[in-house]
Amino acid sequence: MLKPAMQAGVPATNDLYSSLKLRPAAIDFPVEFRKDEATFKAGLASLEQSAPFAKNIACPRMVTYIMPSSNTPKDELRRLYKRRFTECARILARSEVRLGLEFLGPVHFRHQFPHEFIWRMNDMLEFAKECGPNVGLLLDVWHWHHAGATTQDIINAGRERIVHVHFSDAPNLPPEQIRDNQRLLPGEGIIDLVGFLHALQKIGYNDAVSVEVFGDGLNKLTPEEAARRGYQTSEAVFVKAGIH
Repeated sequence: MLKPAMQAGVPATNDLYSSLKLRPAAIDFPVEFRKDEATFKAGLASLEQSAPFAKNIACPRMVTYIMPSSNTPKDELRRLYKRRFTECARILARSEVRLGLEFLGPVHFRHQFPHEFIWRMNDMLEFAKECGPNVGLLLDVWHWHHAGATTQDIINAGRERIVHVHFSDAPNLPPEQIRDNQRLLPGEGIIDLVGFLHALQKIGYNDAVSVEVFGDGLNKLTPEEAARRGYQTSEAVFVKAGIH
């Protein structure tokens, strides 16, 4: 959570992580790129401050998602987003911060608005490369699975273009029935998590893997219990994959 961390300041944030024996994984991207130009420009001013902050707390990674459908025609929206993300990437580059763009795979997102936008992994990767050398993917295994991406796609993307990773699992349902809030804990569904991890290992990915599960299961637990379940189930998949 970027705003409260910045309010606390760099020394206090670093002290907190040190006392908890934790390292930060990724930071929310503070720029509202989906709305009008004035709102976007206001976000750029905050990015000028938050980029150095990210570097100084040893978390040079920001992430955001891009909807796979829109009220705006694809070509028009692509030009707009490319200009905006390129401008953001230049600001981030001055602090050696990378930006991860998340593609969303489920069918219901693709059909939510009249015009389809980027939802395939390779298409988002191509777009990211056009925006700057420090722009890559927020690779969510849920969306990777539902977009029909492969382990070879991860290998082809390479280490430098995978900024952050989200981890979960999916139920065995037809694509048209899948909803984003039906995520399962790692190892409880049908996604090839072992193959996914092996591909990340092959490219030398060594940053964070964050459990991101939406659904009723974890909501019924305390935060501590939910964190423990996320860790335990993920660790079991890592062991199964032979990665420790």
